[in-house]
Amino acid sequence: MIQENTVQSVKRAMIILEELATEKEGLGVTELANRVGLHKSTVHRMLTTLLNLGYVEQSASSDKYRLGMKLLFLGGAILERMDIRHEAHDLLKELSEKVNETVHLVVPDGYRAIYIDKLDSNKTIRMHSQIGRIAPFHASAVGKAILAFSDEKFIEKVIERGLAKFSANTITEPKELMEHLKKIRESGFAVDDEENEKGIRCVGAPIFDYTGKVIGAISVSGPTVTITQEKIQEIAENVVECAKKISRRMGWKGEDFKI
Repeated sequence: MIQENTVQSVKRAMIILEELATEKEGLGVTELANRVGLHKSTVHRMLTTLLNLGYVEQSASSDKYRLGMKLLFLGGAILERMDIRHEAHDLLKELSEKVNETVHLVVPDGYRAIYIDKLDSNKTIRMHSQIGRIAPFHASAVGKAILAFSDEKFIEKVIERGLAKFSANTITEPKELMEHLKKIRESGFAVDDEENEKGIRCVGAPIFDYTGKVIGAISVSGPTVTITQEKIQEIAENVVECAKKISRRMGWKGEDFKI
């Protein structure tokens, strides 16, 4: 019976904390009790315990209760273990095996993107990319996937720094790039059609964190003879699905990459 009551107390405490999280200015005991459907005296006892532990704090001016700073310690511990490379690796392996092409993972680093993981296919043709290599924002599928979902000021700064030409297909005109990024936002994925390297085609999708911020991207890359125009849509569906799974591991709560 003691164990049952203890479990019930934990459940009630969590319900109280979750309700307090919805109100920035905090809640009084009576209002909180009404919201969670518990007796006022029960809520008061719970709050007193949580207050003593540092998980809630009470306003001196209004007597309202709100979440305490100690919860940042718990949240920070979770965020620290959310290593994107660790969380993504097994999903990237599944994707690589499914499409039998090279798969990349990149993260933004200032005004460029950096490859932090790569899984080769079992084909004899290997990609020249490697971990640590730079991926240009405007001329790579992963770069454009990140750029398309970045804020406008960041996009403007990337453009201001110059759109270098890597191949005959590289987009070097700001207006054309802006239109291209708009299409990426509408479709949810990006395509590098020999824009960074002749003979290589890539399909990429963004990765988001728990705040909805774009924090990286993945891509499937290969020679144009295997990643044909006809295969782009099918590959894109697999890439987007994998990117969504990684994003959810990073705390993302969305349903669709399109905006």
